[in-house]
Amino acid sequence: MLRKLAGVVEGDRHTRNWATVFVFNAMQSTNFPTHTVPSDVVDSPEAIGQATQNRKADHLRACLQDDVQFRQVSSGFDRYRFEHCCLPELDRSAIDPRVPFLHKSLGAPFLISSMTGGTDQAQQINLRLAAAAQKWGFAMGVGSQRVAVERPDVRRTFAVRSVAPDILLFANLGAVQLNYRYGLEHCQELVDWLEADALILHLNPLQEAVQTKGDRNFAGLLDRIAALCAALPVPVIAKEVGNGISSAMAQKLLAAGVKAIDVAGAGGTSWAKVESVRALDPKQRRLGETFGDWGLPTADWRRESRRSMWPGPAARPGPKSKACAPSIPSNGDWAKPSATGACPPQTASPPFAKLPPRFP
Repeated sequence: MLRKLAGVVEGDRHTRNWATVFVFNAMQSTNFPTHTVPSDVVDSPEAIGQATQNRKADHLRACLQDDVQFRQVSSGFDRYRFEHCCLPELDRSAIDPRVPFLHKSLGAPFLISSMTGGTDQAQQINLRLAAAAQKWGFAMGVGSQRVAVERPDVRRTFAVRSVAPDILLFANLGAVQLNYRYGLEHCQELVDWLEADALILHLNPLQEAVQTKGDRNFAGLLDRIAALCAALPVPVIAKEVGNGISSAMAQKLLAAGVKAIDVAGAGGTSWAKVESVRALDPKQRRLGETFGDWGLPTADWRRESRRSMWPGPAARPGPKSKACAPSIPSNGDWAKPSATGACPPQTASPPFAKLPPRFP
């Protein structure tokens, strides 16, 4: 496993530089259970919670062991280069990377975006990431907490305040669940027990379309999101899971009341590919393979949004304004969205889940 993780970090063109953002030792070897049949094909109510938990383990295993990265589409920031300045007229020691975001101050403009939860392995990853966020002042979002609603005993796998009491922390639920009996009470509960500062509603229509027995009713969600934004006392963030959010759709979401947009554009992990490797149905596998590189490059969104959402060369999101958090696959591209006014850039990938082995 350690050799596999090293190969992911060093050998893949999309992820090889991530390790240089956090200089951590390799993740300890983790044994992921193998599920011959994805248990979310079981329809009995008593099996739903276990099915969701097993799916979380499947996702971790697929991201670590299978080739589920975008191959033909990048974030788009690789097309841009900074202009070298031979006389910067500044004192490097006086540079302050802190930025205000959603009424808190970040130590640097960086978000560890939503990844996982619901299993023992996920708990280890979340605690390690949260400890890093606490040390460096980063924001962090946890993975979808739906499994913790279905199985309250796994809440501990998301709870990170014990190691990260001060970070900007985001709860997380799939927006489509608002069409499946989830409402304000559930969302408030997720925020409360996580002690979160905001709630992410993730948008994943492609993933659900490929996923075995995915939740595919996205009709009427914008109105439900607007109602939730009006009633929930903490900010709501709209997030894609790796296929991007167009400028036109971002404007609709902002008008509905969301306070930030996590663009999560193409170029990193492809959740169509993740669900494809899990699928038993050959048609679902082909569907995931066909749309494995589907998505909007974040850099294209940034160029469009500058004209339509934040006009002017000096426009930068402040503590009360909206902001985008584009998905950044390598540290070489990390500063580019910040330079264009997008704050904070984010990343989410299991190779990022590394802390020294002494960490519990």
